[in-house]
Amino acid sequence: MSTSIADSITRPPLRPLVMATVALLIVGALWLGEQVGPAQGALLIVGGALGLVLYHAAFGFTSAWRVFITERRGRGLRAQMAMLSLAVVLFFPVLASGTLFGQPVTGLLAPIGVSVVFGAFIFGIGMQLGGGCASGTLFTVGGGNARMLVTLAFFIIGSLLATIHFDRWAALPHFAPVTLVDTLGPVGGIGSSLALFALIALLTVVLERRRHGSLEKEPEVPRHGGSRWLRGPWPLLFGALALAVLNFITLALSGRPWGITSAFALWGAKGAQWLGIDPSAWAYWQMPNNARALSQSVWYDITTVMDVGIIIGAMLAASLAGRFAPSLRIPARSLVAAVVGGLLLGYGARLAYGCNIGAYFSGIASGSLHGWVWLIAAFFGNAVGVRLRPFFFGPRPGAGAARC
Repeated sequence: MSTSIADSITRPPLRPLVMATVALLIVGALWLGEQVGPAQGALLIVGGALGLVLYHAAFGFTSAWRVFITERRGRGLRAQMAMLSLAVVLFFPVLASGTLFGQPVTGLLAPIGVSVVFGAFIFGIGMQLGGGCASGTLFTVGGGNARMLVTLAFFIIGSLLATIHFDRWAALPHFAPVTLVDTLGPVGGIGSSLALFALIALLTVVLERRRHGSLEKEPEVPRHGGSRWLRGPWPLLFGALALAVLNFITLALSGRPWGITSAFALWGAKGAQWLGIDPSAWAYWQMPNNARALSQSVWYDITTVMDVGIIIGAMLAASLAGRFAPSLRIPARSLVAAVVGGLLLGYGARLAYGCNIGAYFSGIASGSLHGWVWLIAAFFGNAVGVRLRPFFFGPRPGAGAARC
């Protein structure tokens, strides 16, 4: 049993923090419902549920890719394929009809070009240096990881920097957005997507068995029943499927899928305004939706509300597990990696029209081919990032050992 799992079993819940986070979610949702609208309040709760799932299921994109690259263990990648499989089954018919419960809905579509490839590639490097992806950064911050606060701060700065000359990147060679939903229809799109997910999962099985002889099993934990569901840890597959369902609920409430990083650019722009810098002259902030977001309170921004919800939800999960214990003892090289990684994450996410959630998860769930391009480019970026990690974090345990 790992130390983290053992700790989550033996430590009691932090009751004052549990009550504070629950109250914050409820009061925040009621306030947003009154000030902005009922859907905005509900989206804060959905964000909280996402944070709870991400933390309790330890659902990380960064660690899953790193373990596959270094150890050929594919359990995390197979969970991602299960998540995407359920997502396309839920999303494609609705996106084809254009409405859900009588409300218009659209997918997250983006062009395919130089900016997507380069942006996703450097985002992948940033994942391994920063220690997390977009969702991973938020839920680990909520879980009390002080180092990830540094990653988040420079994630925001990198996002802002990318908006300064976003128009130049967008003007580089590219193809118009392509969606499987329109090209193949919902049935054909679902079938082709499921075939690709199955192929990726099968590849991980073959490579893992070739390296280890058998597939990695879900870690065993002595806590069962209601206590496990309250305090975690949760099965990884359950977390994957829950994320797909919560993304679909996001689509129903907001009219578009889950995203994360556009809020970071907005927070950076609001911070720049506070410092006396006017970003409204930059082409990125002259786009209608971005201009409107910049002119309004951040609480009108759907992505901001959900991001805040994720942090609070992860804090709730960590307090339930008795593991919320921030420490400011951060090694110097690890701190530098957080700065560099955060900048690459933020800059790359804007160039690539999203992150592991907005471009990869929600992009593929929307049928957008740019999501697949993002996956390939970001995976190669992760491979480079894994090679750079020893300089900042030291050699991997057992790196010099023989492998079967």
